[in-house]
Amino acid sequence: MMSRPTASWLLGLYALGYIAVLYLPILFIPIFSFNDSIYVSLPLKDFTWKWYEQLLQSPEILEALWNSLIVGVGVSAVSTVLGLFCAIGVTTYEIKGKSSISAIVAAPIAIPFIILGIFLLLFFEGLGVPLSLFTIGVSHVLLTLPFAFLTQSARLRGFDKNLLLASADLGENWWMTFFRVTLPIVWPAMISSFILCFTISLDEFMLAFFVSGSDITLPLYIWNQLRFPEQLPVILALGSAMLGFSIFAVVTSELIRRRGKA
Repeated sequence: MMSRPTASWLLGLYALGYIAVLYLPILFIPIFSFNDSIYVSLPLKDFTWKWYEQLLQSPEILEALWNSLIVGVGVSAVSTVLGLFCAIGVTTYEIKGKSSISAIVAAPIAIPFIILGIFLLLFFEGLGVPLSLFTIGVSHVLLTLPFAFLTQSARLRGFDKNLLLASADLGENWWMTFFRVTLPIVWPAMISSFILCFTISLDEFMLAFFVSGSDITLPLYIWNQLRFPEQLPVILALGSAMLGFSIFAVVTSELIRRRGKA
């Protein structure tokens, strides 16, 4: 039988290998984004910032960025609010079928995105809804709502429900109890949910590919420009900026969640 120190050493080695395989290829994106050459090859030619400067000088990139920001903020707000009230209903009240409700809300995570994208395309076409930023936003709400629900329900399961009963005994109605008791308790999870949903919406490609129409977001712009080799360094710079923002947003979201839990 394997000893505990040996098992711990092998588990640590496995974890390091897993992290290396997962993240080392990603690190080459920012490395080559500073290379003064349109070719992705080693050794690097010279260090340059010019690819990042071109990001701010491209109207197409700025338009795609603006579209992504509009969709991301709207999706994050809607998903956070819907997820909050769904989490309140599941965690606070004794209702039948709570497990089924939770499974239905979280179901889009388990559906392959390409299947979900085809379904949404047929759905919007069947209703006669023109493909636009609105249809992208609706599809992203469907995708981010499970994360908003799970983040906030985890927070709501951790506080004393007697606080709600005490508020009712003091004569407060449901809305005043929500604003004076529930909201102050759950706000860290709401902020964490908003940031997480925004990050997911900003990086999402597959659903937007099916329901975007003529409006494009940053991931769609990156996909379209990959056909042109001379645009690759700018795309690497854009990808590096999105990667850095995503890491910052996820870390911030987790810190806020842990602070609220503490």
